[in-house]
Amino acid sequence: MKFLALASVLLPLLVSQANAAPSGHASNITRHKLVARTTPGSKPVIIQMFQWSYASVAQECKEFIGPAGYGFVQVSPPTEHITGSQWWTDYQPVSYTLTSKHGNRDDLKNMVDACHSAGVKVLVDTVWNHMAGIDSGSGVAGTQFSHYNYPGTYSSDNFHYCGTPGNDIQDWNNRQQVQTCELANLADLATETEYVRNRLAQYGNDLMSLGVDGFRLDAAKHMTVDDIQNIIGRLNPKPQYITQEVVSGDGETIQGSEYTGIGDVHEFRYTVQLKEAFSGNGISGLQSFNDPQWTDSSHANVFVANHDSERGNAAPSLNVNSPSNTYITANIFALAHPYGTPTVLSSYSFGSNDDGAPNGGAGSCSGSGGANGWLCQHRWTPIAGMVQFRNTVGSSGLNNWVSPQSQQIAFGRGSAGFVAINNADSEWSATFQTSLPDGTYCDVVSGGTSCSGTKFTVSGGSFTATVPARNAIAIHVGSKA
Repeated sequence: MKFLALASVLLPLLVSQANAAPSGHASNITRHKLVARTTPGSKPVIIQMFQWSYASVAQECKEFIGPAGYGFVQVSPPTEHITGSQWWTDYQPVSYTLTSKHGNRDDLKNMVDACHSAGVKVLVDTVWNHMAGIDSGSGVAGTQFSHYNYPGTYSSDNFHYCGTPGNDIQDWNNRQQVQTCELANLADLATETEYVRNRLAQYGNDLMSLGVDGFRLDAAKHMTVDDIQNIIGRLNPKPQYITQEVVSGDGETIQGSEYTGIGDVHEFRYTVQLKEAFSGNGISGLQSFNDPQWTDSSHANVFVANHDSERGNAAPSLNVNSPSNTYITANIFALAHPYGTPTVLSSYSFGSNDDGAPNGGAGSCSGSGGANGWLCQHRWTPIAGMVQFRNTVGSSGLNNWVSPQSQQIAFGRGSAGFVAINNADSEWSATFQTSLPDGTYCDVVSGGTSCSGTKFTVSGGSFTATVPARNAIAIHVGSKA
């Protein structure tokens, strides 16, 4: 599978350019190591709170996210950006003033404190690779700027000029172009220079001073490993968790594995494989993900969909409109299987791929669903139930795998949990072998975090169940009736 080297700034222009971009060739790159890296810990599930205002994230941390057992929230970029309601304006910074359409510095600090009080850590989506892509204008905090001139932050000698038409990437097989030319006219920072590295570190340290726990590094593929390491090496304290956007495919010039010494890496091949498997290719081949080109499990950050992929950008994925409940069953799988650190997308309905947040950016949920245009996938009963499943099974290994046909799989997670997923159009009745202790268990797919769903009794290492068509069941030692 081959993917495009796209960042989260995907504009219609970028999509049309990138769709024609060829894949690169494998390259021998020395793997680097950073000083230290901590995993998300005993609560590994991340929520991408896409386009939520910081005030509404703070409220949701207290009301639901913390009690439901999520470990991290990932929030949208906090820096001043170009004006406009479209979601992608966030990814065109014009200064490092902490004022965005999601809130100001105080809102960000209050959100961090509120989430911490609820036992939830905070990841901030950060843009280090580039500045804005438009010729001139005014940022949301009033900063006047022009392309390559961002007063008080950068001047024209702080950027790459690679000599291609418009300084844009022309040859996606060329590592130097991918990492020094512009992505759809976005002013590409000279991250190898002392001033830029120091300025980005100042921004990172400013976020850390507010209590931020880690970063998502947007467009990491378009920066060298050495540049990112140097900047992170200047941060104090060091981020607890880092995940990096490196869109790579088999045989491409730049691979995510180059960046694992820094932190986790988005594994977009996983996203595509889940889409293909649940859309008809069959799920029986999802037992392991040990392709040597893929990011290893201990460094892979995986998801069924993120904000780019649900719009068909980067690696197109399943989305809430996918047929036959496949979006739900794929999320159940991703939260049940031990490969990678999972992220759940919490987003909103959109008519156009450019649409920004509804309801003035104030996230809104109701019960186990969304409201006012918001989807609130993180509250959906099966997903919330599987977050507790993931927390309970921890690092337990995969066992008791069974797949009677290509669209049905079941497996255990040591003696802590068991899941069966039926991607077929008819019920699946079976007696399953399990390492779970004897007892009666509540199905967290149908009942979520309460014991309101179906119950199953394990006796002597087995239990009998009927898995509904296009659905799943899951039990764990924390869900005993």
